[in-house]
Amino acid sequence: MLYVYPFLVGLFASIVGTALPGLLNATIVKIAANEGRKKAYIFTSGVLLVIFFQTYLAVNFARLIDKSEVASEIIQEIGLAIFTILTLYFLIFARRPKKVKIKKEKSGKRRFFYGMFLATINMFPIPYYVFVSITADQYMNFEFRNPFTSLISLGVTLGSGFVFLMYLNYFKNKSMEESFILKNINFIIGSITGFISIFTAFKIFN
Repeated sequence: MLYVYPFLVGLFASIVGTALPGLLNATIVKIAANEGRKKAYIFTSGVLLVIFFQTYLAVNFARLIDKSEVASEIIQEIGLAIFTILTLYFLIFARRPKKVKIKKEKSGKRRFFYGMFLATINMFPIPYYVFVSITADQYMNFEFRNPFTSLISLGVTLGSGFVFLMYLNYFKNKSMEESFILKNINFIIGSITGFISIFTAFKIFN
């Protein structure tokens, strides 16, 4: 059980953190609706690859970030800037009238790297998994070394993949015209990033 606990902690934490509509799962649904499930799976693979390394990095630097207020503030400020830009982009884009046109199909390789890109600029999970790992250390004697670090990262990756798969299955029979979420996906993504920006700003300036 010594090796099972870190995996379960990562699995549970990722399901909780990814279950609500967010930038990544909303984008996965959008790609599946516009380009098919295969491209959505490729995009998801890129996302999960980055999530594994994000979690691994967060766990390894958890103690340093927890002890250093300066490092914590820098991460929050970077995240605030990124999500503010994303909020403006998606809300402005969502207000534009949609034109019916044939879009050039993007290659699977481009979707894979696009998934890596979006997951990389999504800084919010890093402080979240720092908090998770520190909490696990306090209550479960979690050790900040391998194989425990790799196990919790693996649990987070598989848990995130499970949630993404649930989103894809839920929307598999829904078209853009049938689903309110899909029809308003850009506005929803912009609202999510806007909420994260406000929450981050409150933490920084409060």
